[in-house]
Amino acid sequence: MNDRYTYRITWSTEDGEHVGLCAEFPSLSWLAATPEKALAGIRRTVRDSVADMKETGEEPPRPLADRAYSGKFLVRLPPETHRALAIRAAEEGVSLNRLVSARLAGDPG
Repeated sequence: MNDRYTYRITWSTEDGEHVGLCAEFPSLSWLAATPEKALAGIRRTVRDSVADMKETGEEPPRPLADRAYSGKFLVRLPPETHRALAIRAAEEGVSLNRLVSARLAGDPG
């Protein structure tokens, strides 16, 4: 299997070890003493889970990297928040879309 899933390694203070995670399989994790071992463990766990799913006729999740994204999504928020964002955008001389896109990308503006 060509493994194109999205992995992340982080430190777990609670467990005192590195934890390997896979975005496409949020219920799976792997604890290890080193980041390298955590990555190897979660990759092995995902590989085994995909094999089990295929064996039982389940469709494994598509890797996030293989999915197409339009660049558009709808966000519902309270009218007061919408108004406050529109005012902020006007004050900054940018469109509401540009303001929100920048904030979501981590630009505090």
